[in-house]
Amino acid sequence: MAVENLAFLIPLLPALAFVLTFFLGKKLPTGGAIIPIAAIATSFIISLLITLNLLANPEEVVHYSYSWFAMLNIGILIDPLAAVMLTMVTLVSLLIHIYSTGYMSHDKAPSRYFAETALFTASMLGLILSDNILQLFICWELVGVCSYLLIGFWFHKPSAASAAKKAFLTTRIGDVMFLTGIVVLFADLYKMFNGVIPDGVYILRFDEIFAHIPELAALNSNILGMEISHITLITLLFFGGAVGKSGQFPLHVWLPDAMEGPTTVSALIHAATMVTAGVYLVARTFPMFIAAPSSLMVVAYLGAFTALFAGTMGIVMNDLKRVLAYSTISQLGYMMLGLGVGAAVGAEAVGFSIFHLINHAFFKALLFLCAGSVIHAVGTHDMRQLGGVAKVMPITAATMIIASLALTGMGIPGTVIGTSGFFSKDAIIASAYLFGETTGSWIPYAFSIAAALLTSLYIFRLIFMTFYGKPRTDYGGHESPASMTIPLSILALFALLFGGLTSKTFNTFVSETFVNNFVNMDISSLATLGGYHLAEHAGHEPMLILWMPLIVALAGLVIAYLVYGLKIVNMDSLVSRNNPIYKLLYNRYYQNSLFTNFFSVKVIYEGFAFAGRAVDRGFDWMVNWFSNLTLEAGESLRQFQTGKVQNYATAVITGVSLLVILVKVVMEVL
Repeated sequence: MAVENLAFLIPLLPALAFVLTFFLGKKLPTGGAIIPIAAIATSFIISLLITLNLLANPEEVVHYSYSWFAMLNIGILIDPLAAVMLTMVTLVSLLIHIYSTGYMSHDKAPSRYFAETALFTASMLGLILSDNILQLFICWELVGVCSYLLIGFWFHKPSAASAAKKAFLTTRIGDVMFLTGIVVLFADLYKMFNGVIPDGVYILRFDEIFAHIPELAALNSNILGMEISHITLITLLFFGGAVGKSGQFPLHVWLPDAMEGPTTVSALIHAATMVTAGVYLVARTFPMFIAAPSSLMVVAYLGAFTALFAGTMGIVMNDLKRVLAYSTISQLGYMMLGLGVGAAVGAEAVGFSIFHLINHAFFKALLFLCAGSVIHAVGTHDMRQLGGVAKVMPITAATMIIASLALTGMGIPGTVIGTSGFFSKDAIIASAYLFGETTGSWIPYAFSIAAALLTSLYIFRLIFMTFYGKPRTDYGGHESPASMTIPLSILALFALLFGGLTSKTFNTFVSETFVNNFVNMDISSLATLGGYHLAEHAGHEPMLILWMPLIVALAGLVIAYLVYGLKIVNMDSLVSRNNPIYKLLYNRYYQNSLFTNFFSVKVIYEGFAFAGRAVDRGFDWMVNWFSNLTLEAGESLRQFQTGKVQNYATAVITGVSLLVILVKVVMEVL
């Protein structure tokens, strides 16, 4: 049997593991962890074999489609984009599950944890495999439900329960926008077929959607006095969903609070699942975005701003996991920027963005698992209470440094020497430069360079405060067990070597996603449709532009070393409530107060409460008025109920006479 015929098992096995672990896990060692580990390992092997086959023949994708009902279908699509995502998600999830056997060994509910993480993984895999937008949305919602369960895993903690609700409700805003986009898309396509869908045509399948891009681009609506193309409206609604799931400004507020779950959950959410879903959605529907006037500009600007905005908060956080949370938001901004610069580089943007997504998955999972290793050993995640951890946890420290170097993108331009992040992030920054040359807008490039400086500053601040110097408290500590350090070492190898080994083939492979036997799109023509002018001199950027990311990364390292390593600056004067800039950053620009206390409480809660009271009073008045009217009418009618036959006969004769007269008048008029 060809391995392609087993593609349906990739999400099915983890889903089955969820059921078995949920019901049988309590009776098995380590909460039944062996079940999801075996299932995800098998899914990884199948994904890897399909990816290797696809590498040899990228135009022949794996595609199965089955009728669901009416004009909708259920299907599996594995093209270059899906293949690399499937391989990454299954590998990283597998390593996190193995690591979790040690990390969750003392938890009271390991079986529930492993069941939920298996379902989380299955949902993400189902999302990636979907060959139509509706099926993708269903799995998208399952991912959201699983994130709610896992962020609030320790639901007995009020902070965890609150964070879970915040994540669920915040991402719902984006989800409603995504669903609205699907409804508008469906309505437009249905009209194009005049309501008659031929047999075998599935209206929301990606190939069908892409085939009608020119017709969608020709439709316009007047919204708030502006003529907006329907395809622009649809793609911006899709992007709204991505903003919620992938933590872009302003719907990023749930991500830092999501740290209330187990650290392994944080690693799963921030590296392999959940937050990558939004980036994948934009990448999957990229032909629509590049044909939509202004859409890619919005993606580029918001992505670049998010990368910088999150970085400014990362430099003042003292919680290990919160620093990494803001790092994730910032790197997701880079990925969105990578897609947005498709306005200048075309389909290569998908390769750049997904390459960074894959590399980020390795080094961000490693960063979170290293943080979990530290927390597991010393019992705190406050960096101010640590220092000198490298002496007692050398493996954790070494792998954390490798992950940090990958995050900052350390490498030598023009060579194959560099960490994984170097090969993907620098490509996005170079593309942002081309974007500036092509469109005349240099803001995304400037933001990306500034964010690179902040990235280096906050991660090396974490390294120096946590692993070097003298211990600031008596935290004890010890190296983590092999079940935790082995996954760390494997991820460290990927963070160090994957980018250099695959950079020459990865971008080409993924960029062929839209030229195969499933869809065959002319991206250049679509770019013309969207009003974008693709650069013709990509790959010939000035030497200074190629070296600038490394220069600012080294500058951040030097600043962090001088301030937190050598302590040549007294930070007490800067880290103070009297410093308005520090106060603004530490309070996260008062987003929590604005969104939670004002918007959520004042606007939504009190607004709905006021509206509810008004509606309730309105109904009360209507009910009271109607009941009073009925009672008064009853009292009046009682006067006619005398019990005398003569009165009743008189009323009947009078009524009949009036009716005869009325009929006579009507007949005369007609």
